[in-house]
Amino acid sequence: MRRPAYPTDLTDAQWRAIAPSLPLPAWMQGRGGQPEGYCHREMIDAMLYVDDNGTKWRALPVDFPHWAAAYRFFRRWRDQGLLKVLHDRLRRRCREKQGRPPEPTAAVIDAQSLRAAETVGADRRGYDGAKKVNGTKRHIAVDTTGLLLDVVATAADVQDRDGAMPLLERLHRACPRVSHVWADGGYAGRLVTWTKEKLRLQLEIVKRTDDMKGFVVLPRRWVVERTLSWIVRRRRCVRDYERLPTSHQAMVHWAMTLVMARRLAR
Repeated sequence: MRRPAYPTDLTDAQWRAIAPSLPLPAWMQGRGGQPEGYCHREMIDAMLYVDDNGTKWRALPVDFPHWAAAYRFFRRWRDQGLLKVLHDRLRRRCREKQGRPPEPTAAVIDAQSLRAAETVGADRRGYDGAKKVNGTKRHIAVDTTGLLLDVVATAADVQDRDGAMPLLERLHRACPRVSHVWADGGYAGRLVTWTKEKLRLQLEIVKRTDDMKGFVVLPRRWVVERTLSWIVRRRRCVRDYERLPTSHQAMVHWAMTLVMARRLAR
Protein backbone atom coordinates (compact mmCIF):
# COMPACT_ATOMS: atom_id res chain seq x y z
CA MET A 1 0.00 0.00 0.00
CA ARG A 2 1.22 3.49 -0.85
CA ARG A 3 1.37 6.01 1.97
CA PRO A 4 -1.28 8.79 1.82
CA ALA A 5 0.31 11.96 0.47
CA TYR A 6 -2.49 14.11 -1.01
CA PRO A 7 -5.55 15.85 0.44
CA THR A 8 -7.88 13.65 -1.62
CA ASP A 9 -6.40 10.37 -0.37
CA LEU A 10 -8.95 8.44 1.65
CA THR A 11 -8.27 8.41 5.35
CA ASP A 12 -8.59 5.15 7.25
CA ALA A 13 -11.97 6.32 8.58
CA GLN A 14 -13.21 7.18 5.08
CA TRP A 15 -12.02 3.87 3.68
CA ARG A 16 -13.78 1.95 6.47
CA ALA A 17 -16.91 3.95 5.68
CA ILE A 18 -17.04 3.19 1.95
CA ALA A 19 -15.44 -0.28 1.79
CA PRO A 20 -18.69 -2.14 2.66
CA SER A 21 -20.42 -0.42 -0.27
CA LEU A 22 -17.88 -1.42 -2.93
CA PRO A 23 -19.17 -3.73 -5.69
CA LEU A 24 -17.44 -7.08 -5.22
CA PRO A 25 -15.51 -8.47 -8.24
CA ALA A 26 -16.73 -11.74 -9.69
CA TRP A 27 -13.62 -13.64 -8.59
CA MET A 28 -14.27 -12.72 -4.95
CA GLN A 29 -17.74 -14.25 -5.24
CA GLY A 30 -16.47 -17.50 -6.73
CA ARG A 31 -17.79 -16.73 -10.21
CA GLY A 32 -14.47 -16.87 -12.03
CA GLY A 33 -12.30 -14.15 -13.43
CA GLN A 34 -8.77 -13.01 -12.70
CA PRO A 35 -7.91 -11.18 -9.47
CA GLU A 36 -7.14 -7.51 -9.98
CA GLY A 37 -3.54 -6.36 -9.84
CA TYR A 38 -4.10 -3.28 -7.65
CA CYS A 39 -5.88 -2.54 -4.41
CA HIS A 40 -9.24 -0.79 -4.78
CA ARG A 41 -8.23 1.82 -2.24
CA GLU A 42 -5.21 2.83 -4.33
CA MET A 43 -7.32 3.00 -7.47
CA ILE A 44 -10.04 5.09 -5.83
CA ASP A 45 -7.35 7.44 -4.49
CA ALA A 46 -6.13 7.82 -8.08
CA MET A 47 -9.67 8.58 -9.33
CA LEU A 48 -10.17 11.24 -6.66
CA TYR A 49 -6.75 12.77 -7.35
CA VAL A 50 -7.49 13.18 -11.07
CA ASP A 51 -10.97 14.53 -10.35
CA ASP A 52 -9.85 17.03 -7.73
CA ASN A 53 -6.67 18.29 -9.41
CA GLY A 54 -7.82 18.13 -13.03
CA THR A 55 -4.59 16.50 -14.13
CA LYS A 56 -4.17 14.43 -17.27
CA TRP A 57 -4.15 10.67 -16.89
CA ARG A 58 -0.58 10.48 -18.22
CA ALA A 59 0.50 13.02 -15.58
CA LEU A 60 -0.66 10.88 -12.67
CA PRO A 61 2.05 10.92 -9.96
CA VAL A 62 4.34 7.90 -9.92
CA ASP A 63 3.35 6.81 -6.40
CA PHE A 64 -0.06 5.81 -7.81
CA PRO A 65 -0.53 2.72 -9.99
CA HIS A 66 0.52 3.19 -13.62
CA TRP A 67 -1.69 5.72 -15.40
CA ALA A 68 -2.83 3.16 -17.98
CA ALA A 69 -4.04 0.82 -15.24
CA ALA A 70 -5.81 3.71 -13.49
CA TYR A 71 -7.54 4.74 -16.71
CA ARG A 72 -8.62 1.16 -17.39
CA PHE A 73 -10.13 1.08 -13.89
CA PHE A 74 -11.96 4.39 -14.55
CA ARG A 75 -13.24 3.16 -17.91
CA ARG A 76 -14.39 -0.22 -16.58
CA TRP A 77 -16.24 1.26 -13.61
CA ARG A 78 -17.84 3.82 -15.96
CA ASP A 79 -18.95 1.35 -18.63
CA GLN A 80 -20.08 -1.47 -16.33
CA GLY A 81 -22.03 0.82 -13.99
CA LEU A 82 -19.90 -0.06 -10.96
CA LEU A 83 -19.32 3.60 -10.10
CA LYS A 84 -23.07 4.26 -10.14
CA VAL A 85 -23.61 1.27 -7.84
CA LEU A 86 -21.05 2.56 -5.33
CA HIS A 87 -22.39 6.13 -5.54
CA ASP A 88 -26.01 5.11 -5.00
CA ARG A 89 -25.16 2.84 -2.09
CA LEU A 90 -23.28 5.67 -0.38
CA ARG A 91 -26.19 8.05 -1.00
CA ARG A 92 -28.62 5.65 0.66
CA ARG A 93 -26.32 5.30 3.67
CA CYS A 94 -25.94 9.09 3.95
CA ARG A 95 -29.71 9.48 3.95
CA GLU A 96 -30.12 6.78 6.60
CA LYS A 97 -27.47 8.47 8.74
CA GLN A 98 -29.58 11.64 8.60
CA GLY A 99 -32.64 9.70 9.76
CA ARG A 100 -34.28 9.67 6.31
CA PRO A 101 -35.59 6.78 4.20
CA PRO A 102 -32.89 5.38 1.88
CA GLU A 103 -34.89 6.24 -1.25
CA PRO A 104 -36.02 9.84 -1.89
CA THR A 105 -39.58 10.88 -2.73
CA ALA A 106 -38.77 14.36 -4.09
CA ALA A 107 -36.06 15.89 -6.25
CA VAL A 108 -34.73 19.24 -7.50
CA ILE A 109 -33.31 19.74 -11.00
CA ASP A 110 -31.11 22.39 -12.59
CA ALA A 111 -28.53 22.81 -15.37
CA GLN A 112 -25.07 24.38 -15.59
CA SER A 113 -23.20 25.44 -18.73
CA LEU A 114 -19.47 24.69 -18.94
CA ARG A 115 -16.68 25.82 -21.21
CA ALA A 116 -15.29 22.91 -23.18
CA ALA A 117 -11.61 22.10 -23.62
CA GLU A 118 -10.08 21.23 -26.97
CA THR A 119 -10.51 17.53 -26.16
CA VAL A 120 -14.30 17.91 -26.49
CA GLY A 121 -15.38 17.18 -30.07
CA ALA A 122 -17.54 19.45 -32.19
CA ASP A 123 -20.40 16.94 -32.03
CA ARG A 124 -20.62 17.44 -28.25
CA ARG A 125 -20.31 21.19 -27.94
CA GLY A 126 -22.68 24.09 -28.57
CA TYR A 127 -23.13 27.77 -27.74
CA ASP A 128 -25.29 28.90 -24.84
CA GLY A 129 -26.37 32.41 -25.86
CA ALA A 130 -27.78 33.28 -22.42
CA LYS A 131 -24.57 32.41 -20.55
CA LYS A 132 -22.26 33.21 -23.50
CA VAL A 133 -20.56 29.85 -23.09
CA ASN A 134 -19.22 27.68 -25.91
CA GLY A 135 -19.14 24.17 -24.57
CA THR A 136 -21.38 21.67 -22.85
CA LYS A 137 -24.09 21.60 -20.22
CA ARG A 138 -24.73 19.23 -17.35
CA HIS A 139 -28.26 18.61 -16.09
CA ILE A 140 -28.48 17.24 -12.55
CA ALA A 141 -31.18 15.98 -10.22
CA VAL A 142 -30.64 15.96 -6.45
CA ASP A 143 -32.68 14.96 -3.42
CA THR A 144 -33.85 17.49 -0.85
CA THR A 145 -30.53 17.23 1.03
CA GLY A 146 -28.47 17.99 -2.09
CA LEU A 147 -27.17 14.48 -2.77
CA LEU A 148 -26.90 13.62 -6.46
CA LEU A 149 -29.55 11.36 -7.98
CA ASP A 150 -28.50 11.50 -11.63
CA VAL A 151 -26.65 13.63 -14.18
CA VAL A 152 -26.89 14.01 -17.97
CA ALA A 153 -24.31 15.83 -20.14
CA THR A 154 -25.41 17.55 -23.38
CA ALA A 155 -24.21 20.32 -25.67
CA ALA A 156 -24.56 23.82 -24.22
CA ASP A 157 -27.10 24.89 -26.85
CA VAL A 158 -29.65 22.33 -25.59
CA GLN A 159 -32.48 24.10 -23.77
CA ASP A 160 -32.87 23.28 -20.08
CA ARG A 161 -36.32 21.76 -20.55
CA ASP A 162 -35.12 19.62 -23.50
CA GLY A 163 -32.19 18.30 -21.47
CA ALA A 164 -34.50 17.68 -18.52
CA MET A 165 -36.52 15.09 -20.46
CA PRO A 166 -33.83 12.36 -20.57
CA LEU A 167 -32.78 13.34 -17.05
CA LEU A 168 -36.30 12.89 -15.67
CA GLU A 169 -36.75 9.62 -17.56
CA ARG A 170 -33.56 8.25 -16.01
CA LEU A 171 -34.58 9.59 -12.61
CA HIS A 172 -37.98 7.89 -12.89
CA ARG A 173 -36.33 4.52 -13.63
CA ALA A 174 -33.63 4.82 -10.97
CA CYS A 175 -35.79 6.36 -8.21
CA PRO A 176 -39.39 5.25 -8.79
CA ARG A 177 -40.53 6.64 -5.43
CA VAL A 178 -39.87 10.23 -6.53
CA SER A 179 -43.23 11.88 -7.19
CA HIS A 180 -42.49 15.60 -6.84
CA VAL A 181 -39.80 17.65 -8.60
CA TRP A 182 -38.89 21.33 -8.16
CA ALA A 183 -37.29 23.45 -10.88
CA ASP A 184 -36.66 27.09 -11.82
CA GLY A 185 -38.51 29.19 -14.37
CA GLY A 186 -36.42 27.88 -17.28
CA TYR A 187 -38.35 24.61 -17.10
CA ALA A 188 -41.82 26.17 -17.32
CA GLY A 189 -44.10 25.37 -20.25
CA ARG A 190 -44.66 22.10 -22.05
CA LEU A 191 -42.23 20.19 -19.81
CA VAL A 192 -44.70 20.44 -16.91
CA THR A 193 -47.42 18.77 -18.96
CA TRP A 194 -45.05 16.20 -20.47
CA THR A 195 -43.76 15.21 -17.02
CA LYS A 196 -47.26 14.78 -15.64
CA GLU A 197 -48.64 12.81 -18.58
CA LYS A 198 -45.68 10.54 -19.38
CA LEU A 199 -43.92 10.05 -16.04
CA ARG A 200 -46.75 10.78 -13.58
CA LEU A 201 -44.50 13.29 -11.81
CA GLN A 202 -45.53 16.68 -10.46
CA LEU A 203 -43.12 19.34 -11.68
CA GLU A 204 -43.38 22.50 -9.58
CA ILE A 205 -41.80 25.73 -10.87
CA VAL A 206 -40.22 27.96 -8.20
CA LYS A 207 -40.09 31.49 -9.61
CA ARG A 208 -38.66 34.77 -8.44
CA THR A 209 -41.23 37.47 -7.74
CA ASP A 210 -41.03 40.84 -9.46
CA ASP A 211 -40.10 42.68 -6.26
CA MET A 212 -36.95 40.56 -5.67
CA LYS A 213 -33.66 42.34 -6.32
CA GLY A 214 -30.13 40.96 -6.23
CA PHE A 215 -29.29 37.55 -4.76
CA VAL A 216 -32.19 35.89 -2.97
CA VAL A 217 -32.27 32.35 -1.55
CA LEU A 218 -35.33 30.70 -3.08
CA PRO A 219 -37.08 27.71 -1.49
CA ARG A 220 -35.88 24.33 -2.77
CA ARG A 221 -33.81 25.85 -5.59
CA TRP A 222 -30.90 26.70 -3.30
CA VAL A 223 -30.37 22.98 -2.62
CA VAL A 224 -29.38 22.13 -6.20
CA GLU A 225 -27.33 25.32 -6.50
CA ARG A 226 -25.30 24.22 -3.49
CA THR A 227 -24.70 20.82 -5.07
CA LEU A 228 -23.39 22.49 -8.23
CA SER A 229 -20.95 24.44 -6.06
CA TRP A 230 -19.77 21.17 -4.46
CA ILE A 231 -19.16 19.70 -7.92
CA VAL A 232 -17.14 22.64 -9.26
CA ARG A 233 -14.75 22.40 -6.30
CA ARG A 234 -13.20 19.54 -8.25
CA ARG A 235 -11.05 21.03 -11.03
CA ARG A 236 -11.87 18.26 -13.50
CA CYS A 237 -15.52 19.38 -13.25
CA VAL A 238 -14.95 23.15 -13.58
CA ARG A 239 -14.69 22.68 -17.36
CA ASP A 240 -15.55 19.74 -19.58
CA TYR A 241 -12.35 17.93 -20.61
CA GLU A 242 -13.89 14.60 -21.61
CA ARG A 243 -14.32 13.17 -25.10
CA LEU A 244 -17.39 11.18 -24.04
CA PRO A 245 -20.41 12.52 -22.13
CA THR A 246 -20.36 9.39 -19.99
CA SER A 247 -16.83 10.27 -18.84
CA HIS A 248 -17.95 13.70 -17.65
CA GLN A 249 -20.92 12.14 -15.87
CA ALA A 250 -18.49 9.72 -14.19
CA MET A 251 -16.31 12.62 -13.00
CA VAL A 252 -19.39 14.22 -11.44
CA HIS A 253 -20.19 10.96 -9.64
CA TRP A 254 -16.60 10.72 -8.35
CA ALA A 255 -16.87 14.31 -7.07
CA MET A 256 -19.98 13.45 -5.08
CA THR A 257 -18.47 10.16 -3.91
CA LEU A 258 -15.75 12.15 -2.15
CA VAL A 259 -18.38 14.38 -0.51
CA MET A 260 -20.31 11.39 0.80
CA ALA A 261 -17.18 9.53 1.98
CA ARG A 262 -16.27 12.51 4.12
CA ARG A 263 -19.80 12.71 5.53
CA LEU A 264 -19.92 9.04 6.45
CA ALA A 265 -16.50 9.23 8.16
CA ARG A 266 -17.45 12.07 10.48
